[in-house]
Amino acid sequence: MSTTKVVKLGGGQGFYGDGLAPIADLLGSGIDYLVCDALAELTLAILAKDRMADESLGFARNLGAYIEACASRLADGTVKLITNAGGISPMNATRSALATFKSLGLKGIRVATVLGDDLMPHSDLLPDGGGEAIFANAYIGAKPVAQALEQGANVVITGRVADASLFVAPLAHEFGWDFEDWDLLAQGVTVGHLLECSGQVTGGNYSGRWWENANPTKIGFPIAEVHSTGEAVITKPEGSGGFVTFDTVREQLLYEVHDPTAYLNPDVTVNLAAVDLCDLGNDRVRVSGVLGSPRPPQYKALACHPAGWAGEVRIGYPWPDARAKAAAAARFIRSRCKEEGYEIEEWLEEYFGDGAYSETLIDPKLAGCEPSEVVLRLAWKSRDKSEAMKVYGEVGVLTLSGPPSFAPVGRGRDNKVTQLMKVTPFQVDRSVVDSQTRVVIEDS
Repeated sequence: MSTTKVVKLGGGQGFYGDGLAPIADLLGSGIDYLVCDALAELTLAILAKDRMADESLGFARNLGAYIEACASRLADGTVKLITNAGGISPMNATRSALATFKSLGLKGIRVATVLGDDLMPHSDLLPDGGGEAIFANAYIGAKPVAQALEQGANVVITGRVADASLFVAPLAHEFGWDFEDWDLLAQGVTVGHLLECSGQVTGGNYSGRWWENANPTKIGFPIAEVHSTGEAVITKPEGSGGFVTFDTVREQLLYEVHDPTAYLNPDVTVNLAAVDLCDLGNDRVRVSGVLGSPRPPQYKALACHPAGWAGEVRIGYPWPDARAKAAAAARFIRSRCKEEGYEIEEWLEEYFGDGAYSETLIDPKLAGCEPSEVVLRLAWKSRDKSEAMKVYGEVGVLTLSGPPSFAPVGRGRDNKVTQLMKVTPFQVDRSVVDSQTRVVIEDS
């Protein structure tokens, strides 16, 4: 491993709603870049609903909290922030970020916005010819993010840049990597893949001996110490909870990977099967040996269309005959809706607790006994919001006219329905996206 320049990346976020507290330890560890991955397919749909309610939204609304957490380090130039919290409205996110800097009295912070992933102007390329698409975005790579850093950005806000590519960008920028040096890019993607899920590589969600974590409520987020060769050491802030071992790193390495020999990324195709993991002890694992080959000829993309409305209720019924009561309640509701002619496309019945004593090693005498309680979860789907809402009226009748011991659980009686969205993956030619990709620079 090279003994020259080392770039320290901190994985500061793994999803929209992740913990903010571990960032202080990352910053205290002297990282050069705080990289925050806020997006997933579900997240894009959530942000779309936000934007439908308010056109000024469509981005991760906790962006301001992340900026405040590292504001002093951004101001003195000792750390840079890279995030895809821009969601489906990156410019709205940038306006929010600039407003946060203004409220903090910080001037001279250069904010770059990476644009180009939005495919809504290309309806002819979308599934079903666009139809009623709510959003459509390509998963773009690291190059425009690196270009933003080259233009002096302290903060880079993007839309749907692929998770690992967020981490490749600062490495390519700092080390001058060529965007056709496949092995270097593959090593960078591997580092990014290991850090993109925050605490998942440092002991969170670990399927091994998870109970040996001495401080599970304060798991430290990951740090990658990366050399110009792309080789890296994965670690965490000293004194934080969790652990970094061969097994925690290996588990994250295979997370969401369909083919380890050809892991597709917009920057490079990665052969993860070639990786060499070396546990150095003391929460330090070295990652090296990754091989790469040319990037895919197309970008992955995602389109979202409205898919109707859903409602649900949860009702508990106690012993005796708990399962039978719950099933009778479901039949009651469904029969009433059919008699009234409600346009319900689909029903789903689930019985939580049913079969709880089908087998037991605690007390064999309980095997085959009836459960003490069963909770019915009844969900339904309709194309029409008003039709979906009507079901709740029939649920209420159960209170005094249904099986005995009606006990609603949770907030199912709020009488609310949820708009459903269907997300469809597809591919788009790189030339379409690359021709519209650009970087916008603004100073606070």
